Amino acid sequence: MIRAIFFDIDGTLVSFSTHRIPESTWRALDEARRKGVLLFIATGRHTSVMQEGHVLGDFPYDGYITLNGQYCYTREGMVHQNCVPAADIRALVELLDRDPFPCLFMEKDRIYANRIDDNMRSAHKAVNLPLPEVADYHRALHHDVYQLNFFLTPEEESYPLSRMPGCAATRWSPYFSDITPRGGSKRIGIEKMLAHFGIPASDTMAFGDGGNDIEMLRFAGVGVAMGNAGEEVRQAADYVTDDVDHDGIQNALRRFGVI
Repeated sequence: MIRAIFFDIDGTLVSFSTHRIPESTWRALDEARRKGVLLFIATGRHTSVMQEGHVLGDFPYDGYITLNGQYCYTREGMVHQNCVPAADIRALVELLDRDPFPCLFMEKDRIYANRIDDNMRSAHKAVNLPLPEVADYHRALHHDVYQLNFFLTPEEESYPLSRMPGCAATRWSPYFSDITPRGGSKRIGIEKMLAHFGIPASDTMAFGDGGNDIEMLRFAGVGVAMGNAGEEVRQAADYVTDDVDHDGIQNALRRFGVI
């Protein structure tokens, strides 16, 4: 029996084309909730932009796994948090001092960039998010950072990552990679959330479409890849549904008898 479901936002709940949640998904979420299923967000987004454009509406989700599992909470309070190691932040700051590239820093209550380029502009336009403020990135030396974004190609990101052994990269966009503490992921966030609610992984579903969703799709009792997901994500899933613009979530929930 499915007791909890975890949803990625971009490309899963929210369409890349309309930047909205389809009506069929709203109906499916409402029906699942009325049947007693707990519903969670599992996103790479920061809390400050999770509701940009009011995309999640006023729906009462039971918990939020943000920053790819590094900052997780319910309406009652914090469940789990995990910061980028201070040594890795120091190494990154030293590298940016010598050979700067566009980088996004995510603290608990603030997002800022060291610089903005066309690649960063394109990335934010693709998901309908505002550009971050530009700030002195040296503040990261004295504040907890939960996630970074490197606006580099996979080949280019290998060098800064080699200087940050406590971190790993995942990618769901061609424009940037998510840099998180090594071992931290949406899967870890889900594990912490399930422990909090006393629910076994076998009683869960997870929906995703990007590379940062792979671990949670493998971990959930039923991992569902959206039809717009890449091949690696599809291979990690138990089931591939239709894409976000063609009732993918509603169809999968019906397929597995949740609604």
